[in-house]
Amino acid sequence: MNHRTQGDTQLTTVQGVVTSFCGDYGVIDESIYFSSDVVTGNVPLKVGQKVNVVVEEDKPLYGLRAIKVDVVPRHLYGAGPADSGTRVLIGCVTSINEDNIYISNSIYFSIAIVSEDFVPYKGDLLEVEYSTEPGISNIKATSVKPIRCIHTEEVCITSVHGRNGVIDYTIFFTLDSVKLPDGYVPQVDDIVNVVMVESIQFCFIWRAISITPVHTSSSGFQDDGGLRRPKRERRSQSI
Repeated sequence: MNHRTQGDTQLTTVQGVVTSFCGDYGVIDESIYFSSDVVTGNVPLKVGQKVNVVVEEDKPLYGLRAIKVDVVPRHLYGAGPADSGTRVLIGCVTSINEDNIYISNSIYFSIAIVSEDFVPYKGDLLEVEYSTEPGISNIKATSVKPIRCIHTEEVCITSVHGRNGVIDYTIFFTLDSVKLPDGYVPQVDDIVNVVMVESIQFCFIWRAISITPVHTSSSGFQDDGGLRRPKRERRSQSI
């Protein structure tokens, strides 16, 4: 690991493995975000590839961001034990139906094994614990959770467009999948507490799964907002 300073920003060079990739965005070692435009030579990346990364801390985005990604020629495909046992897979939700959640065209699991406190949404980054049996191609998922879930307090809703919005310029939310107090409708300039998970949503890498107002405009509450009702006693926990 090498360190150097660029202005007021400290840069770090590390070697890691691509753990998820969806569209033009991905994650290295489950913690470093990158976009395809920082990959040297525009080489298409796949999960499992080893890369060298120049990393900077991105405080507004609550994490680490790659500013340069170089592919290491020797890749890791085919690595790993072939015997049965519990394993962990990092994946990005590609689609959801009534019964199943898909993280690729061929890998899916029942929505019934997901915690009641978390409803996955397209683009969410998940950690899936699963088992396999020798001679059987199917995998059996035993638990599913977001790769990271954090709570941030007293941040401002900065935009609302139809059923979607943005908090603190960095956290995406959609009324199609968020827990809200009864009758509350998010408005621009509301101050809120947020539970968010890592998720690839357009140019954002966080998605709010729960919004609790602290200070609202006079129009922030309605008798019937038509929104799903949360468990009001629930507060965030790091996962």
